Formats: sequence, structure tokens, C-alpha cells
Amino acid sequence: MAASLASLSSLAKAGAPRSLFNHHGSHRLHPPRIIPLASSIKKHITTSFLRRGKSVKNISALETSDGTVNVEVDDDDDEEEACELVNGTEVSVDGVEGYLLTAVKNNNGTGLLLLSDVFGFQDSATRDFAYRVACNGYNVLVPDLFRGDPWSKNRPNSEYEEWRRGHDPNRIRQDTTSFTKWMVEEFAAAGISKKLGVMGFCFGGGRVVDVLATDENGYFSTGVSFYGTRIDSAVAGDVKVPVLFIAGDRDPLCEVKGLYEVEEKIGEGSKVVVYEGRGHGFVHRPETPEDDRDAEEAFALMRNWLQHHLI
Repeated sequence: MAASLASLSSLAKAGAPRSLFNHHGSHRLHPPRIIPLASSIKKHITTSFLRRGKSVKNISALETSDGTVNVEVDDDDDEEEACELVNGTEVSVDGVEGYLLTAVKNNNGTGLLLLSDVFGFQDSATRDFAYRVACNGYNVLVPDLFRGDPWSKNRPNSEYEEWRRGHDPNRIRQDTTSFTKWMVEEFAAAGISKKLGVMGFCFGGGRVVDVLATDENGYFSTGVSFYGTRIDSAVAGDVKVPVLFIAGDRDPLCEVKGLYEVEEKIGEGSKVVVYEGRGHGFVHRPETPEDDRDAEEAFALMRNWLQHHLI
């Protein structure tokens, strides 16, 4: 698959209308569009993830025997160079929109289903994070969980519960299942047998457990949940793969105690990592220098986790 995805660059330059991910006629897919990392996007990503003024570096998280996490920064610019080219494609699966980001230069042939927070798959913070994950070699599919009706910051909080009730959990589960099967079929068509990973933030972080608990076909090898909300602990025992849970100890929407209970139900292999002083959304929506620091560490931890379980 790495070779096939790398060939997207030449296909797009030649104006070819077909990509690896468009062989099903029932799924509308635009021609492949190769997106160089424009200076404005690079500036936005750098501002979002590294307000200290450094460029994106090769950062590694090393867990020690006592459970602490040390972070090393490699000044090699290979990762930044690899981020210069990512393929972005709009997809529609059974009438539900989504966005697929694939690494062109360093594709590792592995897929990730990324479940957004309540602000939806088009939100810039979610797109930026998905882009950065793709820069690390992955194929990242972000479905529209809310079918064109995400929560808006401009709406009064008093309407939130009514809005949430309007998005049936069973319907969301069906949509994520459809997107999962689509990725599996596309990977199979490309001759790839690797399994997938699933990750999510906030609302999507809570749904990671739901997706894994109902993964009867064993498509997923692991999951990463960033400060998941309203996690259904009752189904956690049905999860058969290790899950990394990342949260802050000052997050009122994701209680640490509940995460440890879910981790225990899932069993051996899963892990909860709690960042002292961090609130909700600090990884993909950092607001302070302290958030930036821990967001970088959490990203490195996630990257090493995915590397270990998927590559």
C-alpha cells in the first residue's frame, strides 16, 4: 500500500481521475488532490501544537518502569520534510460525508478512524490534528458523526442536551460501522491485510469504547481515547484490544476515576495516562504554554502506542 499511495502523487500530477480509495461506484469520491503544506497551514499547525516557536520535530515518549513518561526531542528535520505532502480527499459512504487524509511520501499502509468532538469533522482543530497524524505515515479517515449538524459554539449551552438527543447513538454506531467496513474493503482491494486503529476526542473519545466493544470481526488492533465523554463502562468488558486513555486531572467532563474503572474492565494491555493540571481538550485545542508542552508529550505517547500496536 505504501507504494500505491506514493503513486497518488504522480497520478494527481498527471490528472488521473482514479485513486486507491475510489473503486466502489456507490461511494462518491473526488479525484485525488495532493495538498502541499502551505505556509499558512504550517503556521496554523505550528501555532496550535508548538507555541514555543519550534518547528515540528521528531519527539519520542519513553515510559520508564515507574510509570513516568520522559520525552526526547530529535532535531532531525525528516518528519517536517515528510509532512510537506499529504493527500486530502472528500468521501461519501452510504450518503454520509467524511474526509480522508493519506501520507504520500512516507505512508506506512495503516489506517486510523478518527472520531471528532461535538464540533464535527470539518472543525479546524480536528482537521489539523488529523493532518499531523497523517504526516506520521497514516491514512486517517474522519467521518461526519453528526450528518451536517455539529454543535456550534454560538449556540446557548441550554440547548446542548436537546441537540445531543437528536443524534441517536445507534445511528452513529451504524455510521462508524459503515466507515470501518469501507476502509477494510479499500485496504483489501489494495492487497493490504493490516488491521486498523480508532481514536477520538471528547465525544469521539467516548465512542472509541463503543466501536471497539462492537468490533465482532476484529478489524481494530487498538484504540486511543483523548478525554472521552460519557464512556459506557458497561460495554468495556467487550473490548478485546488495548486502549490508551489520555486525560487531564482537571477535566470535569472526563473523570479520571471512571477511566481507571474502564481500563480495569478492558483488562491487561490498556493504559490510563493523566496529565496534572490539564483540563478538557488540551491535546487538540491547547490554550496555554503548559497545554502545549503536555499536548506534545501526549502526541508522542500516542504515536509510540500506534507504532507498537499497528506497525
